Amino acid sequence: MIRRIIISVLLSAMVTLSQLAWAHTDEYLATVVTPHGGQLRAAGPFHLELVAKDGELALYVTDHGNIPIPVQGGHGKANIQVGKDGERKAVTLVPESGNIMRASGKFKITPDTSIAVFIAIPEYEIQNARFTPLTPKGDGGRRHDHDHDH
Repeated sequence: MIRRIIISVLLSAMVTLSQLAWAHTDEYLATVVTPHGGQLRAAGPFHLELVAKDGELALYVTDHGNIPIPVQGGHGKANIQVGKDGERKAVTLVPESGNIMRASGKFKITPDTSIAVFIAIPEYEIQNARFTPLTPKGDGGRRHDHDHDH
């Protein structure tokens, strides 16, 4: 009887842990409706929501419970690339207020744009995440290349 209880508890723990692990994958986060309409990624202790428009980026930093993380005193960088061999542009992410960092510059956001974000916030390790901001919700951040050779 005790053995069955122990096995039941262990199986429940395994299911719970596997659900928690799944909750932080790009595939899962791509299905989440975000507060600001951006793309969501997990990066270390953070959830990063990137809202990307032509010439402007807004990055919202929260913990995994969606509690805002203050970014004052922090800094960041975003490397923007259009396609595999396209134009590359680096912009600086500057703390605005609360949990928001912003960057601006001369760049376009297209369906082939990928953005690598690096942030340093006091009392945390440097974190990074890769975004494909115009990927449809539920696509896990993956683009589908139908023009490759087989």
